[in-house]
Amino acid sequence: MEADISSQAVGLASNTDFSLLSLFIRADIIVKSVIIILIVCSIYSWAVIIEKIRLFKKINQSTEEFETKFWNSKSAESFYNNLPSNIEDPMALVFKDAMQNLLKRRSKTDLHERMTTMLETGIEKQMSKISKGYTFLATVGSTAPFIGLFGTVWGIMNSFQSIAISRNTSLAIVAPGIAEALFATALGLLAAIPAVIAYNKFNNDSGLYSKRLENFSKRFLTII
Repeated sequence: MEADISSQAVGLASNTDFSLLSLFIRADIIVKSVIIILIVCSIYSWAVIIEKIRLFKKINQSTEEFETKFWNSKSAESFYNNLPSNIEDPMALVFKDAMQNLLKRRSKTDLHERMTTMLETGIEKQMSKISKGYTFLATVGSTAPFIGLFGTVWGIMNSFQSIAISRNTSLAIVAPGIAEALFATALGLLAAIPAVIAYNKFNNDSGLYSKRLENFSKRFLTII
């Protein structure tokens, strides 16, 4: 049995192909699992990043158009009546929900307080939709390097086992395991760095947009 393992170690050492595909194929099941997890996390992170870039570009443009039309309208009620049914802009939806509740209630008692609550609830609802996916980006950004580090430690352990089995301290014996380990580390960083950068950017963009909704709500309350 030991002879078989020794022959495998020697065969592994003789393989000088260090392409990414070869590193993955030669890796054991643990390192392969780490690599697959990190690749999946990276792909999904980029999907979230691309979706959020498109989202902020879209809502910034639609909100600008909505504000321009709203403040140029004759009255809030007439503007509300002319809103399309399939509107998707977050600010327009906040306004629409608030107006629906306002027109349903005949009583004018505590109107300002009730409208303030409605607008705050609407803003929170829209920001919750916009922030969807942020938790995943933050999780990948904070955990991916450690997942990659786990693959690194496992690969180095395999390298030391190869030394012990073959009784050979040549670099050729440990090189494949170390290469696998470094590959896992690189993938961990590759997944984490874009996720952290994107999370910080989108979190800041969300804060600015939330402030924009709050400013609109305050101005809207003054004309009710």
